[in-house]
Amino acid sequence: MPGALPLLGHMLQFGKNPFSYMVMLRNTLGEIGEFRMFHQKMVLMTGPEANEAFFRAPDAQLDQSQAYKIMTPIFGKGVVFDAPPHKKDQQLKMLMPVLRDKPMRSYAQVIVKEVEQMIANWGHTGEIDLLEFMKELTIYTSSHCLLGDEFRYELNEEFAQIYHDLEKGVNPLAFVFPYLPLPVFRRRDKARVRLQELVTGIIAKRALKPEKSDDAFQLLIDSTYDDGSHLSAHEITGMLIGTIFAGHHTTAGTAAWTLLELARRPEQLAVVLKELDGHFGVDGEVTFQSLREIPVLESVIKEVLRLHPPLIFLIRKVMKDFHFKGYTVKAGKYVCTSPRVSHRIAEVFPNPEEFDIDRYSEERQEDAKPFSWIAFGGGKHKCSGNAFAMLQLKAIFSILLRRYTFELIDEKDHYQDDFTQMVVQPVSPCRVRYVKRTDIFASADQANMDNVSQSETDETGFQIQIDRELCQGHATCMAEAPELFHVDDEGHLTVLQDNPALDLLIKARQAEKYCPTKAIIINLKNKP
Repeated sequence: MPGALPLLGHMLQFGKNPFSYMVMLRNTLGEIGEFRMFHQKMVLMTGPEANEAFFRAPDAQLDQSQAYKIMTPIFGKGVVFDAPPHKKDQQLKMLMPVLRDKPMRSYAQVIVKEVEQMIANWGHTGEIDLLEFMKELTIYTSSHCLLGDEFRYELNEEFAQIYHDLEKGVNPLAFVFPYLPLPVFRRRDKARVRLQELVTGIIAKRALKPEKSDDAFQLLIDSTYDDGSHLSAHEITGMLIGTIFAGHHTTAGTAAWTLLELARRPEQLAVVLKELDGHFGVDGEVTFQSLREIPVLESVIKEVLRLHPPLIFLIRKVMKDFHFKGYTVKAGKYVCTSPRVSHRIAEVFPNPEEFDIDRYSEERQEDAKPFSWIAFGGGKHKCSGNAFAMLQLKAIFSILLRRYTFELIDEKDHYQDDFTQMVVQPVSPCRVRYVKRTDIFASADQANMDNVSQSETDETGFQIQIDRELCQGHATCMAEAPELFHVDDEGHLTVLQDNPALDLLIKARQAEKYCPTKAIIINLKNKP
């Protein structure tokens, strides 16, 4: 890319608005092009083919850990991205059980309880800073579901301040200079030390209790490496931080944008309300299963994530020369992909600037092409908490939107993405007015599960195809179709039947639909 300055490279242009700069780079150089951040050479890859090459490259070639050393002061040395590959893989596997199907089924009620508590004193109408509200709500829901009662209730205010100081430490400067003696980095380091002190104390208290908790915190306390050694308090602290970091600020921004986009479009909000009112009625129970049966709201969230993905770009360090089409990226450089840029390619998503929830309908399926919609990343490093994030968002709105409607206070154009932050969220303050609903009605309509069409029942059978690179061991498939799938304690998936009977097709379709990483493909035999 032309225009690099001495020492700074393209950092001034990039830092002002990363998205605009990356769009300009794609328009100038195509699906692969190089720019410079200070002394680091960066190669941007966008579009489905480039994304697939990026996400499917082995770690030995494109290393995620080397690219995210920015997180080392926060997670801690030797934790996740700073750990050797074999150790990092073991650490990440330790967290998978709380994101698997069985515990996920209990989270909906916890999230609903938190939402109801947050809005209990709202009254008939009022005003809020929507982003701040969502940040508070999602830290409560995430910490309650994943970390346990101590973080939610006993350490509430102090944990919130610690988390705030850690979050502010994720600064663009830290990509290149993570240990500069800046006040924001000093507060980051002080918060990390304090949190480890608190974690150590909770571990000691839990050791004295006869009963054990079933949250991620206890899971980490009990976990062992392959050699039998336990995690240290330092490692547990870093992994707890990582657990919340992965889903808090990203989910808060997405939740805020979901309400903003619906408030901008009353006609689309009416469609969502009709679905929720018909499905849940006035006081219908919100459950893991019922949250699966609201496709309109799910399409709204997907379209929000297309237009406002929280992570503007994902990075890998090139460890061995990397080849894409006719290009070679030399070892030592960094490659990155941008969900935001890829999501606005007109050849993939027609009229890309338009908010259009019908993109995900059965007829259009604009996100069906592999690696076109990458809000949660892709490949084996796809966000393992994506199913929890969608559950959390749908549970929040299944309560909020049945209790209140929301209106913008400022002009529509005031609500923009804030590109000064590492995780993109709406510009603050983000003011909205809420008004208690009086029009909600009960409905006996039930959402229909996916049924097998007559044309499908005429087929002779079906086959199950697994993409092993994408499977992360969530075990959702096993819960949907235990006759067809088994996931062991190590997260390894086995398909139990090579030629399953056609009467299992509905269950197989459910497993395919709800697999968080889309690792399952069901093929009908003889289907033209």
